[in-house]
Amino acid sequence: MSIENIIPEKTIERLSEYRRVLLRLKDNGHTHLFSHTLAAKLGITAVQVRRDLMLIGFSSDTKRGYEIENLIDFIGKVLDDDNIINVGVVGMGKLGQAITRYFSGKRSKLKIVCAFDSDPRKIDAVLDDIKCYDVNTLEQTIKEQSVRMLILCLPSSEARRLMPSIINSGVRGVLNFTSAYLNFPPEIYVEDYDIITLLEKVAYFVKNSKD
Repeated sequence: MSIENIIPEKTIERLSEYRRVLLRLKDNGHTHLFSHTLAAKLGITAVQVRRDLMLIGFSSDTKRGYEIENLIDFIGKVLDDDNIINVGVVGMGKLGQAITRYFSGKRSKLKIVCAFDSDPRKIDAVLDDIKCYDVNTLEQTIKEQSVRMLILCLPSSEARRLMPSIINSGVRGVLNFTSAYLNFPPEIYVEDYDIITLLEKVAYFVKNSKD
């Protein structure tokens, strides 16, 4: 997809959510659904669903609604690379291990192939067939394993220390679970997942909700 055809971030997020709902419906034996049904499951409007699907060029038989399997495949062509994208997890504490276990096998085009840690007890250990490497070999291992994306689950200070190695490794995407703002160059796409900000957002709406 050329840069002028890049889809807005919020739309990409919703497309991923659509696919997750559609996969669950497919597993339960459903074959078709309407935009208002999909919208209701995600707490958005049917207009938003139709707008997103029009943006990616998807149309359907309005009498029966969207064909679920066809829509899953269509969204996959938008979201997924033609080839498998190799992923590495940096930091194998409880969060890193939980992500590794949860994500294993969830998506055919994304594959966690290696992990990194500084704890000697974890180095060379294997979790769900994923080997943990010494974090000091990160740059070399990423190149050897053809890793294109990293998930950061380590302390903020350690993440900052590793930034030069991450940049030099050639990865093109980072999902940052640390609380640090990491100023990567523009060719590396970074998504920050700040649990404190998200909790405060929820707390705000709890505070303002009516009993």
